[in-house]
Amino acid sequence: MKNLFSAFLALLITSVFFACGTSSQQEGQEAQQDTTETQQPITLSAAADSPEYMDAILQLNSPLDGAELPSGSVDFNFTVTNYELGVQTPDASDKPLANSADGQHIHLIVDNHPYSAHYEPEFQNEMEDGHHVVLAFLSRSYHESVKNPEAYSLIQVTVGDAEGEDMDLTAPHMFYSRPKGSYSGADTEKLLLDFYLVNTDLSEGGNNVRVTVNGDTEFTITEWKPYVLENLPMGENTIKLELLDNNGNLIDSPYNPVERTITLEDGEVAS
Repeated sequence: MKNLFSAFLALLITSVFFACGTSSQQEGQEAQQDTTETQQPITLSAAADSPEYMDAILQLNSPLDGAELPSGSVDFNFTVTNYELGVQTPDASDKPLANSADGQHIHLIVDNHPYSAHYEPEFQNEMEDGHHVVLAFLSRSYHESVKNPEAYSLIQVTVGDAEGEDMDLTAPHMFYSRPKGSYSGADTEKLLLDFYLVNTDLSEGGNNVRVTVNGDTEFTITEWKPYVLENLPMGENTIKLELLDNNGNLIDSPYNPVERTITLEDGEVAS
């Protein structure tokens, strides 16, 4: 009788362990299936129309193109016409994009590095000794560039006791603007993709921009306008831009291609 009870107890324990293991395995499979189902494919679509500001003017007073400047901070002085810095773009509250609480501003890009934002027409910017290419353009409060031929300035300067080779500023070039840095909360849902072109345009059958996200998702852009990226996974993401000719070849520029890493995270909303 004792042996029969022991056998029954062993069978019962084995059944319990088997049931628990099966349940855990099923739960793991279901969780994995749920994760797979909720991860939507990354998409790129044209952003909603924004105020155009086709009469806005950004005029650089100093430094001048070709200037040789002392080491340290560089003084920038602009005149802004038909555009107000430091205010919200009228449709900002309707845009599901990261937006600066400080309003409209100037994007300053040095050697195609990540831009700095400036909300006054006069400011200082720390620059390392060397030869630099400097692009400045007007930006809406949600960081979308104003794409009109009077709304930007492109120069090259030398800072400190340094030498450098001039870049051909009349050739086609592309400068990276957004997305940039880290995004949190609701700002992770829709990210502005924006870049700045000089001396070229995009078209079907002409120059175009190839966008590669995380190394395996590609899009082709044939119209110079702002776009929105959606369904990026949380964590680090890479964005690569390539300016191509109509044969799919890279256009010669020291800033082509360009690749950036951005981060999507939980927490307070970034701007």
